[in-house]
Amino acid sequence: MSSPPPPISLIVPTLNEAENLESLVERIAGALAGREYEILIVDDNSRDRTPEIAAQMAKRYPLRLLVRQHPTNGLSGAVMHGMTEAKGEILVVMDADLQHPPEKIPELIQKLERDGADFVIGSRYAAGGSMQQEWGLLRRINSSVATLLARPFAGKVSDPMSGFFALRRSTYERALRLTPLGYKIGLELICKCRVRQVGEVPIHFAVRQRGESKLTVKQQFKYLEHLSRLYDFCFPRLSPIFKFLIVTTTAWFVGWGIYLSMLRLKVGPAAAPSIAYLGSIAVTAVFHLRYVRTQREFILRKRPWVDFWFIALAEWAACSLAAVYAAARLDNPWDVEIFLISFGLATVTRYIMRKEFLQDVRGLRRDMRLEELSPITSTDTPDESKVGG
Repeated sequence: MSSPPPPISLIVPTLNEAENLESLVERIAGALAGREYEILIVDDNSRDRTPEIAAQMAKRYPLRLLVRQHPTNGLSGAVMHGMTEAKGEILVVMDADLQHPPEKIPELIQKLERDGADFVIGSRYAAGGSMQQEWGLLRRINSSVATLLARPFAGKVSDPMSGFFALRRSTYERALRLTPLGYKIGLELICKCRVRQVGEVPIHFAVRQRGESKLTVKQQFKYLEHLSRLYDFCFPRLSPIFKFLIVTTTAWFVGWGIYLSMLRLKVGPAAAPSIAYLGSIAVTAVFHLRYVRTQREFILRKRPWVDFWFIALAEWAACSLAAVYAAARLDNPWDVEIFLISFGLATVTRYIMRKEFLQDVRGLRRDMRLEELSPITSTDTPDESKVGG
């Protein structure tokens, strides 16, 4: 007869954390003494002794090692895989670098069990929370801006980017269209699990003692891309319009500069907008390149660049024809009039055609994207190995 599943599953993503793992597991065991639990070490194919040490710890503690030989979606993908494999009814996620205090795990669980919260965060910024390391001005500004950008869908949570949190399995299972990116999986879950009440437990955020930090500039850019996806999810009407305005404003700004340069070079008002709009298309292409690189798996059209250049040609033709017409038909038109008429018609053409071709640089779609076809996106890979448990 098999034993009942443990009520608590600790999910710890790792990448080269051999120096911290033994101390972490011992502290978790001490914090949860007397309770049924399991520890899932989800390792992204570490090159140090992380798998070896985890295997040794599995002989003494209720620990399972899951090795992702071909990891995808970074830390977030590892956490989601751990949640899929977890057996507990309460899921706790924390980092392996000892910056999150395992001694606070019982308080997180208590808020779930007794205080009615359906998601609990270990917060550095809640009353009573602290950090061992003093951040510089730029780091503080960066953190404040990141929190502010997440507020529209995270509410007044003081530390929505925290990687130390707990939730019920039932909360996780009501998630819609999980598309993890980077390391802010907690923010993704708050948004897409339709969390109603977030509890916070103040923690002391320690300094990493061993190993190397995984926070890089690349991860910060991924955070911005992640926010873009969450804005699309939470504000499916407003977000696409806002994105379209950002791209259009940037492209018009560049186009206006080129247009003025052409006029100074004595290029006629009928030809100047045509040349200037090529600069606007180049700006839009940069945004489109970023979109294709980050959203490739969700694009419904098979040839996004063919569609893009077809639409760009239509935009350019509309701009050129409008400029020729305005220069010929208007009596002494102002330079700004010709610019607004030609670029305005080109922008209308862009808006209409990109809606029809599902060009997501503008964001509006007629159909569901691929991640909308199933409730929870799986991050499993077929060749993952398991040790322990």
